[in-house]
Amino acid sequence: MDRSAALSVDDYIEGFPPETRVMLEDIRSLVREIVPDATETISYQMPTFDLNGAHFVHFAGYDTHIGFYPIPTGIEAFKEELGAYKTGKGSVRFPLDQPLPLDLIRRIVEFRAEENRRRAAK
Repeated sequence: MDRSAALSVDDYIEGFPPETRVMLEDIRSLVREIVPDATETISYQMPTFDLNGAHFVHFAGYDTHIGFYPIPTGIEAFKEELGAYKTGKGSVRFPLDQPLPLDLIRRIVEFRAEENRRRAAK
């Protein structure tokens, strides 16, 4: 399946090799555990979690890495801890040949969810 045409997160993940699917499912499961009231969607042709009507994290698979997109505030808040990874303004790359830093991802997701909730309460 062409991942860019995926209509669901399941369809998207299914388009990857088994090792990459495991890593994508690990991130998906972690976000679901931390923020059970978040909803899944496909946005920008990648799996996205929404909370209170707004995107709060995206993730995606590539040939050599997993992209994780907690928008710029999520990157900035954890800038020092993300120093071992290639980052952009709102993104981080986790290489496929290394274990996912699940504790760090957990804390970033918690941060973004709280940030989203505070914004929604205003």
